Amino acid sequence: MNGSDDFGDELNRCLPPLVRRLLCQRGISGAEMAHKFLRPRLADLGDPFALREMDAAVERIFRAADNGEHICIYGDYDVDGVSSVTLLHAILTAYGIRTDYFIPVRTREGYGLSDEGIRRAVQLCGGKPDVMICVDCGTSSVDEVAKLQQLGIDVVILDHHEGSTRGRPNAVAVVNAKLEESSPFTYLCSAGVVFKLAHALLKVRRLPDFDLKRYLDVVAIATVADIVPLVAENRLLTRHGLQRMEMGGNIGLQALNRITELQHRRPNASFVSFRIGPRLNAAGRMDNPLDALRLLMAHDSAEADRLAQRLEQHNRARQQEEERMREEALQMLREHFDPARDHVIVLGSRSWHPGVVGIVASLLMRRYHKPTFIISFDESGLGKGSGRSVPGVSLVDAIHHCASTLVSGGGHEMAAGLVIREERLDDFRRAFERYVCETTTDEQLKPVLQVDAEVSFRELTLDLLDSYELLEPFGNSNPQPVFMSRSVMLTDAPRRLQGNHLRLCLRQGVCECDAMYFNAGHLRLPDPPWDIAFTIDRNVWRGRSSLSVSIQDIRPAQA
Repeated sequence: MNGSDDFGDELNRCLPPLVRRLLCQRGISGAEMAHKFLRPRLADLGDPFALREMDAAVERIFRAADNGEHICIYGDYDVDGVSSVTLLHAILTAYGIRTDYFIPVRTREGYGLSDEGIRRAVQLCGGKPDVMICVDCGTSSVDEVAKLQQLGIDVVILDHHEGSTRGRPNAVAVVNAKLEESSPFTYLCSAGVVFKLAHALLKVRRLPDFDLKRYLDVVAIATVADIVPLVAENRLLTRHGLQRMEMGGNIGLQALNRITELQHRRPNASFVSFRIGPRLNAAGRMDNPLDALRLLMAHDSAEADRLAQRLEQHNRARQQEEERMREEALQMLREHFDPARDHVIVLGSRSWHPGVVGIVASLLMRRYHKPTFIISFDESGLGKGSGRSVPGVSLVDAIHHCASTLVSGGGHEMAAGLVIREERLDDFRRAFERYVCETTTDEQLKPVLQVDAEVSFRELTLDLLDSYELLEPFGNSNPQPVFMSRSVMLTDAPRRLQGNHLRLCLRQGVCECDAMYFNAGHLRLPDPPWDIAFTIDRNVWRGRSSLSVSIQDIRPAQA
């Protein structure tokens, strides 16, 4: 009997039936598949050269190393971008390559590879580099890559964004699975692509003193924050990266963890999404992206603590701006928007900060379950917007469909950006509305809460939690299970916490538990008894673990 069969027997003996059911719902069947899913190993990482044009990227980088050439890394200002630059800079300098980096400021150089960004990058990198490596951008920058070639600069692109209708940029290498017909790596974020590049470099030329596993936590936070599918190698890298965070890991992340009090908790994808990612993103949103990059590159704890405090200040400023913009957007919707009639939300203002439009778009999308674009216009009337979508509506396809109303645009199916003139805002709104009406049904645009299993309160134990956590990390394409319990009573009046959250003391039969209902302070709850939908997590306080319940929805109890 082999090891996988042994694990299969152990699985059947030890895993609770509920966890086995959740595995089956995720398409995990058989001992070998279950073993790889529940105990993912770094040894199972695939060949990095399976990514098309990886060999060309590796060859050009080693030619730069051998010839003493100068490389400039051009990155994006979000978590994925700064994480990618951190790892790429580390591996290139380990090979002795003179390496500089440039992160554009959103309000000055705009999004992605731009003419102004190129000019500033060359200026700040101490002169024209021999190679520019674009990370988390560049795939759709056909004209900009051509201009770099005219300057005598070779270009390598490491990206995961969708391609342009104009085709592949004429770069030395474009390592982007989205441009391949049948790549197994389309789920990777840019930090994942850079990790594969580093793996490829080390396979060709070993560096005895460079441990790629040291950067798994940096790859993990990028993978979670960029909301790419947590499947296959993404899930493997994230699982091991979160474990590295728990053991210490990156000095900058440790400092950020102290500010967010993660040192008292077991790190998971949810905490990265709601506490770590927003603080790293806040630097770029508030036009200080180098603060986030320098934090991840920090080698001194005191410097890391100082930078973490700066990110906390950026995040507070971002929250204040977000609250102002949200209230203004809601007022606009109250005046002009009908949820029963309108299929999309498109709003713009000259008073809105371009670094916060994506957050507000996400808030409104979730509140109304409508594809949403929020746009910030400058004094000249040029607008930069960010969109968030619902399942079934591809923003990339919508942007292509509405291209005649836009200056430019691109991104992913569920999140995208655009540039538009202020006078074309209504034209774009109408075109976007037509596109959604023609390509989706009313049923597709109705929010649905999928329940994975019905459970009783007596099943909610720490033993269940120990096995349940093997299903983590949860996120895109591996969602956190939603459970349902029927005929639940209140044992005390709901308590309002921090203004907008509710703490509920619940009872089902003789079993009681406490639950949190986040952002529900404005809701009118029905009279008990209730059927409740909820998720579970581990809560650790002063070294003691307990199972926490987070309410997702409540309805009157039904027979």
